[in-house]
Formats: sequence, C-alpha cells, structure tokens
Amino acid sequence: MKKAIPILIALLCVNFTFSQEIFKRTLKLMGSRFEITVIATDSIEANTYIDAAVVEITRIEKLISSWDPASQTSEINRNAGIKPVKVDEELYNLIGRSVEISKLTDGAFDISFASMDKIWKFDGSMTQMPSEEAIKQSISKVGYQNILLDPENLTVFLKLEGMKIGFGAIGKGYAADKAKKLLMEKGVSGGIINASGDMNTWGTQPDGEFWKVAITNPMDKSKAFALLPLNENAVVTSGNYEKYVTFNNIRYTHIIDPRTGYPATGIISATVFAPKAEIADALATSIFVMGKDVGIDFINQLPKIECIIIDEKGEIFTSENIEIAHK
Repeated sequence: MKKAIPILIALLCVNFTFSQEIFKRTLKLMGSRFEITVIATDSIEANTYIDAAVVEITRIEKLISSWDPASQTSEINRNAGIKPVKVDEELYNLIGRSVEISKLTDGAFDISFASMDKIWKFDGSMTQMPSEEAIKQSISKVGYQNILLDPENLTVFLKLEGMKIGFGAIGKGYAADKAKKLLMEKGVSGGIINASGDMNTWGTQPDGEFWKVAITNPMDKSKAFALLPLNENAVVTSGNYEKYVTFNNIRYTHIIDPRTGYPATGIISATVFAPKAEIADALATSIFVMGKDVGIDFINQLPKIECIIIDEKGEIFTSENIEIAHK
C-alpha cells in the first residue's frame, strides 16, 4: 500500500493536465475582429479569463484611440502646434517606442502618418494618379522628427499645427501583448490573442503541441502555403491583396510610404515573426514599404525576428533563419 499512494498522485496530476481544454471567443474590439483563445478546465474559468482580456483591450483602446475625443491621444492631436500634453506613462512609453522604431526603419514606420491627407482611394473610385504636387503636399505634416517628448514631465508635443499621431500600425499588436501578459499573470497556461490577424501566443495546446499558424496564399486566400509552429511568439501579416489600385500597369497598395506619400509596390504580403506583436505589427508595415531586398536585409540584422515576403509574382522569399513546412 505504501507504493500505491505516490502512483495515485502521479495519475491524478496527469489527468488534471489533460482535463484542460481549448476555449475561444470571437468579438469586435478596437474596430476589428478579435479572437481570444485560452486553455482552461471549464467554460466558467475560460469566460472569466476572456472577460479580463476584453477589459484590458478596451482599456488600451480608450487610451490610444484617435477616434475617441476623450482619449489622451486625441488631446495630443488637438494641441498640435499649440502646447505639450501630459499623458500617462504607458502612453508616453508607447509613443517613445514608436519613435525609436521610426528611427530604426528610417521612417518607413511613422505614427505621424495619421497626419497624411487621404488623397489615395482604394474603393474603385480613382480614375487617375494624384499629381506629384498633391502627393508631396499630402505628407507635409508627416514626420516623427516633429514629435517632441519630455521624459521628466511625461509630455508629448506635436510641433506642427494640424499634425496627428495614430496607432493603426501598432495598436492592435500592443493590445495583443498586453492581453497576453495579463492572462499569463492570471495563470493561464496557454492561449492565443488574434487581433484581426495580429497573433500572439504563449504556452502550448493541452496535448503539448505548439500552436500553429497558417500563412495565407495571397494568390488564393482560401489556401495556405505554409503552416508554422509558434513557440512563445507573435506573427503579423501585412497584405495588399484586397486593397490596391493599378495605373500604368503598376499595382499600388493601400500601404503608403510615409516618407514619399506614394503607395508601396512590388510586395503583396509581408509576414513578420517576433517576440512581441507590437514590434511584429510595426515591422510588417515597415518591410512592406522598404521593399523585398531592403526589407529582408533589414530583418536579417535584427535578433529573434524573421520574415516571409511574397512578391507580386507570387514568389516567396524569407529571412535567413526561418524554416517553412509547406502544406
């Protein structure tokens, strides 16, 4: 009988581990489709976790939304060219990291892109290219160099009147990171935060397998060309296979270079793998703007970050250390 007790305890531990299940909820947050997946013992526990993640994502939206007139981001934009605005440390740090990414990418990523005049239309209504002068004028108030940060007073000042910042290219990734951090602190052993394609994972599935992500084939959205395991990692894809215009046989995407005002060309899909969704989100947009060769060379210089690029001919290119298991 003395030997039966530890054996029984071991069996109970094994049964407890495998009694956990995968629970998902899909909902609209930050104006986008979010799918929150958690590992839990039952639906009551799972819903408690997912509810907490929703509260956290909603909190972040209120902080960074440029559409909400009550947000600190809107307050910064309203006071552009007028005075610095004191903000919460969290928003200050997010803006600070965004400026650092802008420097790192030589302006291919820029949260002041929100200042650009919307002269490009991707709804089928454009019949001709905007003029060079109109394009140049459209970015006259864009430039991360004009975002002035005061670390002592936690203030943000946009130098130019009419200038704006926005977090469209980094906000959902940041929200996914924060929701993941919260759920890990609550003891959730594994899960996925899918913020409209910005995916952040942790832990494993109940059977011990890593979470897997399918990379969509831009030439045929109903198919995936690769299935990759994600181990404590985030993945974000920027793509132009739905929104683009064609002039003079050149395909111009809805992703616009904030430095020139011209839409990116040559790439139809850029996928970035990184430790955090925030950086993956920003870099996916950046390498789309940089182009295939410059983008891959740039990613190869960054530790723990990889990318997959598909050009307009459907050819696949990857950074040095990525391994693709084709479907």
